[in-house]
Amino acid sequence: MKRTLVWFKTDLRLHDNETLVHAIAHSDDILPVYCIDPRQFEINAFGFQKTGKFRAQFLLESLADLDKNLRALGSGLLVVKGLPEEALLALVKEYSIQKVVAKKEVAYEELQIHDAVEKALWTVQCPIETYSSSTLYHAQDLPFALKDIPDVFTNFRKRLEKEVNIRAAFETPKVIHSPEIPPLQLPTLADLNLEPIQPDKRAAYNLKGGETAALKRLNHYLDGTLALSTYKDTRNGLIGDAYSTKFSAHLSLGCVSARSIYYAVKKYELQHGANESTYWLIFELMWRDYFRFMMKKYRQKFFLQNGIQTTKDNLQNHDAVLFAKWQNAATGNAFIDANIRELNSTGFMSNRGRQNVASYLHNDLKLDWRYGAAYFEQQLIDYDVCSNWGNWAYLAGVGNDPRGQRTFNTEKQALDYDKDGAYRKLWSK
Repeated sequence: MKRTLVWFKTDLRLHDNETLVHAIAHSDDILPVYCIDPRQFEINAFGFQKTGKFRAQFLLESLADLDKNLRALGSGLLVVKGLPEEALLALVKEYSIQKVVAKKEVAYEELQIHDAVEKALWTVQCPIETYSSSTLYHAQDLPFALKDIPDVFTNFRKRLEKEVNIRAAFETPKVIHSPEIPPLQLPTLADLNLEPIQPDKRAAYNLKGGETAALKRLNHYLDGTLALSTYKDTRNGLIGDAYSTKFSAHLSLGCVSARSIYYAVKKYELQHGANESTYWLIFELMWRDYFRFMMKKYRQKFFLQNGIQTTKDNLQNHDAVLFAKWQNAATGNAFIDANIRELNSTGFMSNRGRQNVASYLHNDLKLDWRYGAAYFEQQLIDYDVCSNWGNWAYLAGVGNDPRGQRTFNTEKQALDYDKDGAYRKLWSK
């Protein structure tokens, strides 16, 4: 019997999952596995937890939903806790696995983990294969070599739009054959040394993890409300669930695929018409791709204070007292403090808010931008390593912005996007 272990990571879905489809097609049965790596809940070099309570809760909900959906097809999800290089090796031996398949990684730490797993599996002659399942455009279809990917997004976008087609999405499996998988056992937040979450009624959107919730939100935002037709006009909003798609958290864990969103938009355009707003959602999916390909090109450079730039004269020192004021919404700038309070209370912040608090940290407080990026890594439900560090580097002027660092006049931004002060009042304390 040919048995394949499917190592789920940030691809927690059954639809459009090439890794899963390939495993089913080339195996007699599969063993779906998720490994809770304790390193993801440790304190990082900047003094923050790598995974905070909001993202952890979203992950646990997503795992429970994946298990439910797998069991409906005859399978289930085996969740183990430990270092992947040890836990997966033990499962390969216990279940007589011939091959491991997983999503391809591009970021520095994730690649180190992959290399450790591959080395461990090699001791029992078990190969590991990886598949690109995170992007809208497939990496193999890019019209340039990795080293030649343009460092300016506009040049990247124009080439792709002109020369590359988006591949068809993979169908959801109809049935899955697996060995007997015990009932799902998930840790609690307390088990992960995280505090319980206190729901805040002011939250912009009650984000719930999992593929089921992701597809429900996709259907609601497009066909349920037709909000996509005005997205470009509303995307800089600050209050409520309708001003933006709220797809980012589900994209970050792969509960929905970028391709599924793309083809849902194309179907929507046929029914309701294409305009700047429908294009803008695809445009932002391309930005997401771009940061992933940039991370693949530059790897650990995105985690250095200089970023991908070779030299930078205005490197900032870290001032723990000033940073604590930013982190604890005590800067005295009402707009910045309101956004940080929302982040600290809900694990979410609008795109407009993120740009302003990042600019304020780097340009007004003159602090090392990496502390802000690391704090976002801890706090954000929708943390994505490539988008988070790529965006922070961009705003700090050490990333992919050809114009250098972006400085926001936060007082003017507050007047432009919170004219009546409703957002500042909502999050005033």
